[in-house]
Amino acid sequence: MAFVMMRRDKKDEEDGGNPFKNLEKATVVQEARTFNDPHIHTRKCCLILTKLLYLINQGEVLATVEATETFFAMTKLFQSKDVTLRRMVYLTIKEMCKLAEDVIIVTSSLTKDMNSKEDLFRASAVRALCKITDGSMLQGIERYLKQAIVDRDHSVASAALVSSLHLSRENFEIVKRWVNEVQQATSSDDHMVQYHAVGLLYQIKKNDKLAITKLVSKQARHSLRSPFAHCLMIRIASKIIEDDEDSKSNSLYDYLESCLRHKSEMVVYEAARAIVNLKNVQSKDLSPAVSVLQLFLGSPKPHLRFAAAKTLNKVAITHPLSVTTCNLDLENLVTDSNRNIATLAITTLLKTGSEASVERLMKQITSFMSEISDEFKTVVVDAIKALCLKFPRKHLTMMNFLSAMLRDEGGFEYKKAIVDTIISIIEENKEAAESGLAHLCEFIEDCEHTSIAVRVLHLLGKEGPKTLAPSKYIRYIYNRVILENSPVRAASVCALAKLGAQVPSLRENIVTLLSRCMTDSDDEVRDRATFCVSVLQENSQSLSNAVIINGLSVSVFGLERALMHYIKTDSEQPFNLKSVPVSNTRVEAKIDSVTAVQKTATTTASKQDLLAEQLARIPQFANLGPLFKSSDKAIEVTESETEYVVRCIKHIFQKHIVFQFDCTNTLEDQLLENAFVEIEPSDDFEVESTVPAATLAFNTPGTTYTCVSVPEDVDLLTGSFVNTLKFIVKDCDVNTGEADEEGYEDEYVLEDVEVYPSDYMQRVLKSNFAASWEELDGEHENEETYVLSSISTIEDAVKEVTDLLGMQPCERSDKVSRDKNSHTLLLSGVYVTGDDALARAKFALTQGQITMLLTARSKNEAPLALIHKAVG
Repeated sequence: MAFVMMRRDKKDEEDGGNPFKNLEKATVVQEARTFNDPHIHTRKCCLILTKLLYLINQGEVLATVEATETFFAMTKLFQSKDVTLRRMVYLTIKEMCKLAEDVIIVTSSLTKDMNSKEDLFRASAVRALCKITDGSMLQGIERYLKQAIVDRDHSVASAALVSSLHLSRENFEIVKRWVNEVQQATSSDDHMVQYHAVGLLYQIKKNDKLAITKLVSKQARHSLRSPFAHCLMIRIASKIIEDDEDSKSNSLYDYLESCLRHKSEMVVYEAARAIVNLKNVQSKDLSPAVSVLQLFLGSPKPHLRFAAAKTLNKVAITHPLSVTTCNLDLENLVTDSNRNIATLAITTLLKTGSEASVERLMKQITSFMSEISDEFKTVVVDAIKALCLKFPRKHLTMMNFLSAMLRDEGGFEYKKAIVDTIISIIEENKEAAESGLAHLCEFIEDCEHTSIAVRVLHLLGKEGPKTLAPSKYIRYIYNRVILENSPVRAASVCALAKLGAQVPSLRENIVTLLSRCMTDSDDEVRDRATFCVSVLQENSQSLSNAVIINGLSVSVFGLERALMHYIKTDSEQPFNLKSVPVSNTRVEAKIDSVTAVQKTATTTASKQDLLAEQLARIPQFANLGPLFKSSDKAIEVTESETEYVVRCIKHIFQKHIVFQFDCTNTLEDQLLENAFVEIEPSDDFEVESTVPAATLAFNTPGTTYTCVSVPEDVDLLTGSFVNTLKFIVKDCDVNTGEADEEGYEDEYVLEDVEVYPSDYMQRVLKSNFAASWEELDGEHENEETYVLSSISTIEDAVKEVTDLLGMQPCERSDKVSRDKNSHTLLLSGVYVTGDDALARAKFALTQGQITMLLTARSKNEAPLALIHKAVG
């Protein structure tokens, strides 16, 4: 009967129709009453159950009453001995167990089927029974499940193992008792039973690292029959190796290598993939895996060629030299009939090949770019990006290829990847700026993605003034004002303003163009145009640098709060921007500078705003002024396994530091009251107030604060603070949580907390460092020479100085060119008083020793003294 019904359904599909398309829930529920008929119509009931399952899987919601009535009616179908109908009943039970009430009524029927002589009933009954069973009922069927795990029928054993795996999530302690039966199932001749048994055994022992290691070692010696179990064991072994770096020398790594010689291709590939994905893997350890993947490249099976090419493509990113041995095999795949394989082969060759082969490979890949999907086109783009960084002289070839890709059809992610790559090439290679900007200008003429157009316009405003002929970009930018939507028009106004601010010869013409935008239909565009015209007409380079080129480096939330406060106070003094918290800028690696600054500024501003409001609500800190900076990460002042876990966050104000201690009591039989941290500062600091945590219950975090005044002398701003957590201990009942009335005083010594010079400096990005540097010419300047004897490379020196000063690298000066003996690092920041601080560090490597000439500028002497104190 099932065969007849399947034939009819297949015919309906061939006719292009869905037989269940116009089903109505009420009709199906009404039809389900057929289950109550004295004589069971097998085919009709199967069809009704199919409809019911279809509705549920389509997201149709059955009311509890409807579901319960249908479920109880369905239980009558257990009277039928038809195999197909019974299995449909099992499926429906599994789907409806969460919709209906009192589903445990079928427990006895399922238990009976689980122990019947019909194997087709038993496996499905096990799955359905475990689906409706909760922790209170599980012990009643525990004996049956343990028997099923070691059952002679493979389908029953597999069903019991998989069901036990699901049950372990909520009833781990009960399932853990079945370890002997599960261990016995790992010796099964059936591949799936062995695979499921190994998976459940790992789930039971996963919290015991030693037991897992023994499990892998034992199974490796006894040689599993199932390739699926082998693959799972390989993943378990690789996870242990990653968690414990010292384990690479033991038998686990040898086990992975031994799997490379397994007769199953699945196991061999899984082992090779696991080895190449290990953290900190060395080139010599990669060679066995790469050799295996190289053999797969010549396989007649497309899936093996694809898997090997994709894996080698990833390896080529970190270990290109290890993949060069496969170049000949990869060359043969360039003409593969499967274009996805050919794409992976070419992009891998691009990462590992020589400079002379670049143009040839680019011509080959151009021939079938239109035949591959956007996903693989993005892989090509990423390979080109890596290639441009490797061979800077080939940027023209790459740019032309990327430009052609921009003109082709493609989705948002694909176009975004191309634009991101072109921008990265421009920022890394200044010689590519002219051609890159020209291609992007052509692209935005017909760009349908607003965010990408805004990104390109921002880049034109930033990089355009630095080119030989900035005027040629005005036409492309102004076209966007005429033709595009309001976000793009607003970005165009800012890009024009930046050109006018940095190129005096174009200022008058740009002011004329911006004046036309002052009548725009969108208020954002009008406001930006009006503001920019007003600033440019002042002819003040310092003003243009501050508000157009570099922009205001303030927290938007803090600015709003400060302005609201200023309006309410009716002060006669002009509004002071130094009273507004500075927005922190932290550019993340592998993210372009524009996106990173916008993203991190927004995130940090909201975090800073929440912390500022949290501190302002505490009466003792209400008059400390605006919050300047908070620690990026909490400082651990205790070990994570100790009875009291404490973390510290430093909040920096202009004349104070507030130490926030987040405390957690991990002792279940203790209640802590009046907990606070007693700080012993150096003679130059003074503790002003302490806010204790009223109670610290078990595993309930609490916070205590300590406020310290900061000395005025810059030389005394840093120091080490000795901390002791003091509290009153009350013993409490573990079961009820009730504490004793009487307690006793106790204390717990914490680790010291250091205050560094970088704590008084906020990172702020200057888009045009040269203009900002010249603006401070004639102000306070300090220059010193240092010998960095403990640092061996310029890259390490740049990172160390950046971290010590707590300032923001500008114009990508934190990127050090290879094989160069000198480098200039440009840093900018804001001192705790609100004064801008700039630093220029010139590094020179001579005879293995690094010398640094550090020049700092600011409007006041204090930031300069702090900068040199940090390095000295």
